[in-house]
Amino acid sequence: MGATAPARTTAGQDPAGHGGPPAKSPVATGYGGAVSSVDPDASAAGIEVLKNGGTAADAAVATAAALGVTEPYSAGVGGGGYLVYYDASDRKVHTIDGRETAPLSADKNLLTENGKAIPFDQAVTSGLGVGTPGTPATWEKALRAYGNKSLAQTLRPATKLAQRGFTVDETFRKQTAENEDRFRDFPATADLFLPGGKLPEVGSTLKNPDLARTYQELSHKGTKALYHGELGRDVVRTVRKPPVAKGADRTVRPGDMTAKDLRAYRALSQQPTRTDYRGLDVYGMAPSSSGGTTVAEALNILERSDLGSLSEKKYLHRYLEASRIAFADRGRWVGDPAQEDVPTEGLTSQRFADSRACLIDDDKVLKSPVAPGDPRDPKECERGDKDQAAPTTYEGPNTTHLTVADKWGNVAAYTLTIEQTGGSGITVPGRGFLLNNELTDFSFVPVAPGVHDPNLPGPGKRPRSSMSPTVVLKHGKPVVALGSPGGSTIITTVLQTLTNHLDRGMPLVDAIAAPRASQRNAAQTEAEPKLMDSKVRRELEALGHSFKANPEIGAATGVQRLGDGRWRAAAERERRGGGSALVVRPTGS
Repeated sequence: MGATAPARTTAGQDPAGHGGPPAKSPVATGYGGAVSSVDPDASAAGIEVLKNGGTAADAAVATAAALGVTEPYSAGVGGGGYLVYYDASDRKVHTIDGRETAPLSADKNLLTENGKAIPFDQAVTSGLGVGTPGTPATWEKALRAYGNKSLAQTLRPATKLAQRGFTVDETFRKQTAENEDRFRDFPATADLFLPGGKLPEVGSTLKNPDLARTYQELSHKGTKALYHGELGRDVVRTVRKPPVAKGADRTVRPGDMTAKDLRAYRALSQQPTRTDYRGLDVYGMAPSSSGGTTVAEALNILERSDLGSLSEKKYLHRYLEASRIAFADRGRWVGDPAQEDVPTEGLTSQRFADSRACLIDDDKVLKSPVAPGDPRDPKECERGDKDQAAPTTYEGPNTTHLTVADKWGNVAAYTLTIEQTGGSGITVPGRGFLLNNELTDFSFVPVAPGVHDPNLPGPGKRPRSSMSPTVVLKHGKPVVALGSPGGSTIITTVLQTLTNHLDRGMPLVDAIAAPRASQRNAAQTEAEPKLMDSKVRRELEALGHSFKANPEIGAATGVQRLGDGRWRAAAERERRGGGSALVVRPTGS
């Protein structure tokens, strides 16, 4: 299965108190349930809950809360996300939209001044970019619908972890260093993540007693502590008057979040996207995320190709072109369905995909930006209106994803985020967590002048996301579930991993580890070093593809149901220092 990354250990015991966490491994096989995340402490927290009789929903919350301790620059109480859940009792897939929302006072000019877009970095590091957090509401809704543990029980492992601390690894130190300048401008952030005024040393212990107390408050009072209580008042105060260090010359704009925004927030139950792919049912996250529709459209475009028999060159060419086309349609049609008319059914239909698939030519490359088609009324060989073409906007890459299965056959694919690495950079004083900068996922101004942009800000609106937690069924039973961080590259990571596994026959851990390329309706395709240095890159360039290097795309996790009733958990071998796959009762390969 390949070499594993060095294990990261906690200071003391693992969350279950068994004398140390498991070694970090990218693959595990066994019975009783499985957890896969980027972090061994977080995966161990999920396994602890599974061993104590928890469902996949319970373990997903426990794992996510532990990631709030060890991966605080990716996710936490101050962020949001999406959960796709297979319920074995009804053999159906359900979803929860826990995306952050804009203030009720917001309008389309939220991220502009004097008619021009605010500089991106200034919008990121501000109260203005902070959306109303959805993560605690997601946890509560998931536990009520699919769990058999209380919020207090699921938060217990993460609370212990925050109190005891974890051992800093190279990835955590590197991410801290990348944020050091802005972290120093916020005293609460500097106190937490720059102990003694210095970058945390690899091997040192980082504790977060403030976050432990926040988890204890949520355990005792429930999520009303945030949406109706003192915790929420602290969040609002921090957003409206960001606590900047004396002498800092950074422009830090205030936000307009109010207690009313918190009281109005709801995590939403909604129907998943669904498409049939080679006799499998592929379920994903519907808008406000664009993940489910875009993955589905690209799969539908590729369905007419026998990807398993193609050369590496032809496979990658068709995969990249299908991604290019699907992103063109995503940009034109997908936004928050509460405020936009999103043709979800059309975008995920085979009829629309067939009308777009004819654009792919094995001998040449489409020129980006490709114009969108019209899923409401597909025309044969739909080339779209070139005047409607628009580039794909930027999304921060530093989300996280976890995948869980339990002994009953329930499966959770959960992607959560605070957007940029380190979010807004603003820690709520005394609370131990960073606030998101999720509102920068809106278009600041229309991407193409004169063309309707469904992703402009609005009152209470959810910014478009690319998060793509995905569950695949066959005859109503799980086959595989997966997801990834990576901003808009999430969609291509999930698509490439699915096709590598389902079509190309790669074991799930190998499909995750394979070199990635990401085409998002841009002039150049981003590619990882192993692909940049390969023969197939030169073959693709001869067709007209143009590549630019991206050192690391995504950090996927997944679980697979084996024919004998066992689960196989799979994670990254190398990306982000390698992931952590665990099962309740290991049996080997």
